[in-house]
Amino acid sequence: MKKLISICVFCTFSNAVIIKEIKFSGLYHLSNETALNISGLKVGNTLKEEDINQAILNLYKQNYFNNIAVEEKNGIINFILTEKPTIAKITISGVASNDRKQIESVLGIKKGSLFDEASIKEANERIKSYYETRSFFDTTVEFKKKYLENTDGLEIEFIVNRGENIIINNVYLSGAKKFSYSDVEPVIVNKEEEFMGWMWGRNDGKLKIFELSNDSSRISDEYMKKGYLDVKVSEPFLRTYTDTYKANLTYFIQEGKPYKIKEIIIENPLFDEESNKKTVKDLKSQVNKTINIENIRKDIKTLETQSANLGYAFVEVIPDIQKNDQTQEASVVFKVIPHEKVYIRNVIISGNSRTVDRVIRRELYLTEGNLYNRTDLDDSRNALRRTSYFEDVNIKEEKVDNTHVDLIVEVKETSTGTISGGIGYGSSNGILLNASLSDTNIFGSGIKSSVNVDKDDETLSGRISLVNPRVLDSKYSLGGSIYSSDYEWDNYSERNYGFDITVGRQFARYFSASLTYNLEKSNIYKLSPTLQRTGYRLGETTKSSITPTIGFNNTDDYYLPRSGFIASTGLEFAGLGGEQKFISSSTRFNFYQGLQDFIGYDLIYRYKASFYKVWDTGYLPINQRIYLGGIQSVRGFENRTLSPKNRWGDEIGGTIAFANSVELSFPLIDRIKLRGSVFFDYGMIGKVNLDEIKRMSTGVGVEWITPIGPLQLIFAKPLNKKKGDDTSTFEFTLGTRF
Repeated sequence: MKKLISICVFCTFSNAVIIKEIKFSGLYHLSNETALNISGLKVGNTLKEEDINQAILNLYKQNYFNNIAVEEKNGIINFILTEKPTIAKITISGVASNDRKQIESVLGIKKGSLFDEASIKEANERIKSYYETRSFFDTTVEFKKKYLENTDGLEIEFIVNRGENIIINNVYLSGAKKFSYSDVEPVIVNKEEEFMGWMWGRNDGKLKIFELSNDSSRISDEYMKKGYLDVKVSEPFLRTYTDTYKANLTYFIQEGKPYKIKEIIIENPLFDEESNKKTVKDLKSQVNKTINIENIRKDIKTLETQSANLGYAFVEVIPDIQKNDQTQEASVVFKVIPHEKVYIRNVIISGNSRTVDRVIRRELYLTEGNLYNRTDLDDSRNALRRTSYFEDVNIKEEKVDNTHVDLIVEVKETSTGTISGGIGYGSSNGILLNASLSDTNIFGSGIKSSVNVDKDDETLSGRISLVNPRVLDSKYSLGGSIYSSDYEWDNYSERNYGFDITVGRQFARYFSASLTYNLEKSNIYKLSPTLQRTGYRLGETTKSSITPTIGFNNTDDYYLPRSGFIASTGLEFAGLGGEQKFISSSTRFNFYQGLQDFIGYDLIYRYKASFYKVWDTGYLPINQRIYLGGIQSVRGFENRTLSPKNRWGDEIGGTIAFANSVELSFPLIDRIKLRGSVFFDYGMIGKVNLDEIKRMSTGVGVEWITPIGPLQLIFAKPLNKKKGDDTSTFEFTLGTRF
């Protein structure tokens, strides 16, 4: 076609034709004005061969046309265009229904697109790549096109014949003497097929071709963790048997010998020689120990943080490992290049559609004009996560110049409000109604509130509370509640109503202190005769108490912490008026440690402990004594049923108790934040000492951060149940941290 156009243009060009008019026929997706601008031709210009050729090329580049023809008559240029057909329907056959949506998302073409042969071929390759990433090989893809009736639109059908999985029979480490397959199996992706490999937790042996080259590096890294600095691991050699789709995988290895650390030197100009020598003692790597490349990486981060805490945000730490292959010793020199001090220029907050900026800013330990500090940056991130307002928090550093950075605080808000309700019927109390509403971030202000109401034919119980954790954005907090409650236990019932008010203050970053005043009217009724014979009283009494409390919290998240401690201790003094006179002590300790960095798996270790002690200084009613059992202490036993008993078998409450638990939390479905857990609980309680009653339990749990808050389902089994114990195999809680 270009030759034909050239001949035509040459003839007209020789006659020096002036362009009088430019026409386009066959346009649907482009307007005449747009096509004219794209062509580059103008009325009044002299018609030239090269201008016509360039106009054709310009129009072709738009990828709208199959054919372009040009006619000229008496200075009138007419472009005759044939547009590509539109894709009106896309079908994919030969695939499982759960694959179809994934394939549609990677095709790269959609309904309404213009048909393009090259794009269709690219879509074919994407489908093949999709299956290769899922370890299916030799997948074939064909496509058919047909015009739909009564339309110019095309239907494109992709016909997929999914390939087969290549299964790895054996992984060979050729030349390895000190390491075996079992030593590297935990870190490599391509593993040998195990017996019943289709089961969860077993290796299915499917080939992940895109991870092969990375596996060589992983094997090399495992050797270097054991000191083999001279190790050489080849690219993988894969031998595949196409008749059976089985394969053997071989790595050729030259191990060398392990090195020990002869000396460690830190060359950091920010500190004197003596200080650098002291820092050496704090490193993971130690003299006379086998060198471990993983420890070297951790030491680099330690040294980076040390300098970054002084404002050197762009510090570089270069490890120089000097080997002596005669003695198999190595000297490690950490060369620190601090560059220049860096200051914060801007703090930019994004993602907070609900929470106001000042609520976020008050948790930051770095702001505009501050000298950069790496620890302050990490603590700011953790402080925001501890608020419970956000599902995720990320603080990015954006370099402005050699001395300034911007901090981009990206938050993803979570649901902070919960609402629930229930209705039931009791033979003695008639219709039972329950409703609760709570929010830990009212209108994005950071203020916490909750309302809970229980109603039956005879009683109305409820609590209304309001807490401002940062009054006027200061470090002071103020909160209070009014409440009324009605409980029916096995051997007595109680009604309570009153109020409390708490004033607190944060200090020293992780610490807080508070003082609570509580005034409560309590009525003990339906007290069993045996409890009355034990010495407990019926009737109303008043409690007026004050409770000083001190707490510590440096965890990295509110609902699902992976590091840090939570500790608190409080001492309630009752007797500032009223009949009740006692002293009650409550101490709690929680420890959290994520094990991802240690074992390469998102396992979370938790240890929780609590200690309670109460002293009778005049009158200690039965409802102020200590009880264990239930989801907050020893699971598997019903709430408040672990208690000293009188000789008639009634729970009379203890004066001292200790409960602790060990938990391991592991992921089930990361996409929906569903986790599982296993636990062991142990508790002790007594009237005088802790040796009187000891109970333990174990079980499993399901942890799920739902849109309305964290939900925990507990399935527990008592291990040393005694006669008369009340047990519970299932419990749940909503809205509390794990």
